[in-house]
Amino acid sequence: MRVATFNLWSGRSLPPRDPAAGLAAPAVDGDRLARSVARLVDLGVDVLAVQEVDHGQERSGGIDQLAAVAEAFGATHHRFTPTLTGVPGPASGWQGLERGHPDAHTTPAGRPAYGIGLVSRLPVLAWRVRALAGSRAVLPMVLPQVPDDGSVTKAPRVMFVPDEPRAALAAVVQGPRGPVTVISTHLSFSPLAARRQLRAVTRWARSLPGPRVLAGDLNLPGPVPGWLTGWTSLARAATYPAPAPRLQLDHLLTDAATATAGFTQALSLEVSDHLALLADVDP
Repeated sequence: MRVATFNLWSGRSLPPRDPAAGLAAPAVDGDRLARSVARLVDLGVDVLAVQEVDHGQERSGGIDQLAAVAEAFGATHHRFTPTLTGVPGPASGWQGLERGHPDAHTTPAGRPAYGIGLVSRLPVLAWRVRALAGSRAVLPMVLPQVPDDGSVTKAPRVMFVPDEPRAALAAVVQGPRGPVTVISTHLSFSPLAARRQLRAVTRWARSLPGPRVLAGDLNLPGPVPGWLTGWTSLARAATYPAPAPRLQLDHLLTDAATATAGFTQALSLEVSDHLALLADVDP
């Protein structure tokens, strides 16, 4: 079974078309996103975990990105799990969908949303969602300032972006040898919070059918997720930042005691500041 994880970065490209827009930089058009996903299809990916997915956001043309990914992937089984409504970024125009919120992990009608997703070309037997405790961390982000003539000559400004709510989405898929649980997640940019969230995900995963595969942007480097969980890494490759990655922040891990990894690849696509990460798992 071939699994991949890909942080969509809301479908944006590097460099942004409008450097002054910063977090609100326009997304690429749907065709570029579709071509990126089609490359994963050509490589035989069966299940794709995606993060930083827009739903009805102005910056990405108001589309349902998870539905667009599923269509390009040829997947009849797909699920979007929002973690916030409104527009992500430093302003207070968004609302987290933590556990207990009436809209938690459902797509609110008529409001833009943002979150994670899974698409599968294999039958999905069950879906599960787990809310993760957030953090109060903030991320300083340097943004260029562009004068009226369009030239980037002003000193950059620093914006402080608050951490977002987090969640994990699991699909129990019918694999070639039986059920396999694939979990998509996007953990905090705060290392301490990410470690805590990762432990919470793996504890929760034990309640789901095994074997299990964890796929996502864990915001933890290299071997750290394996050390913390005891799970086996299926692919070791730098994935961030595109186009010349230096760190592995995106991971594919399994708890299958007898898992063997075959094909692996980190793939630069037309969209995102992350590379997609692919691996075979034969639990």
